[in-house]
Amino acid sequence: MVGDPIGDGGQWDMFVNLMEKYGVMPQSAMPESFQSSHSRMMNRFVTRKLREYASQLREMHDKGAKLTELRKVKEDMLAVIYNMLCICLGTPPETFDWQFRDKKKKFKRINNLTPLDFYNKHVDIALKDKVCLIHCPMSNKKMNEHYTVSYLGNVTGGQDISYGNVEIEVMKRAAAKSIKSGEAVWFGCDVSKMFHRDLGVMDMDLYDYELLFNTEFKMDKQAKLEYGDSVMTHAMLLTAVDMKGSESIKWRIENSWGEKGGDKGYMLMTDKWFDEYTYEVVIDKKYLGKKVLDIFDREPVALNPWDPMGSLAR
Repeated sequence: MVGDPIGDGGQWDMFVNLMEKYGVMPQSAMPESFQSSHSRMMNRFVTRKLREYASQLREMHDKGAKLTELRKVKEDMLAVIYNMLCICLGTPPETFDWQFRDKKKKFKRINNLTPLDFYNKHVDIALKDKVCLIHCPMSNKKMNEHYTVSYLGNVTGGQDISYGNVEIEVMKRAAAKSIKSGEAVWFGCDVSKMFHRDLGVMDMDLYDYELLFNTEFKMDKQAKLEYGDSVMTHAMLLTAVDMKGSESIKWRIENSWGEKGGDKGYMLMTDKWFDEYTYEVVIDKKYLGKKVLDIFDREPVALNPWDPMGSLAR
């Protein structure tokens, strides 16, 4: 889509694909650049180039160019895009040396690591053992059904976007179980609603807009999704949950916007806000029952590329 061909967002499965294909490295091996933290201008110029290339490829196609020729030209175009990104972000090193102190304060050094070596040998997380649960109560979706989003993949041969659509209580119980076992939970939400950035609070009672405008706002979660009033806009981490018996009350969130907002970058989300504006959580399979896991054994139903459940990648 030339309207927004590149952005900083992405779905969980896209992240897994990148890690599985290219690996990862410590920040010391490839430090942040200015553009990696201020990406607007970089994205603007890469977008401009991608639109230019899209117009050229379509013009070649209209003039009868063969598929093999178009693919060869496309490879040359992608080489230019890669060079632009390297200029802005730096060129990823093929190998690097890693030195650190272990838990016993013993100094260690490992030489000539590749990013895939580091990922496979030193990252103690099995990303493929995690699945995405969504709560999307729309008329075109069923609960306890397996979904994917058309054309949303990012790596050739990688895993497709995969969602199990479940009730909100299933999501919350799985997230709480994961946190109690010492694992934070990646989640997608509509961060712009009923949120005070400086206080770091997400609460459905934070603002009384109905008193202000002397009218009720009656759209439920389904209507908000179907009529464009809400969509996933941001992903963060659930790091703690406050429980009363078996019921969750509020959640502690780690964000990526620095330490200025909330409690040094950590925020508080009430359970009512979770119900209304949280749409996706990533849970390890070991915390899910057979009924939920069976959802992912079914052939996924393909959603349109513009579906709200694909919005984080746009």
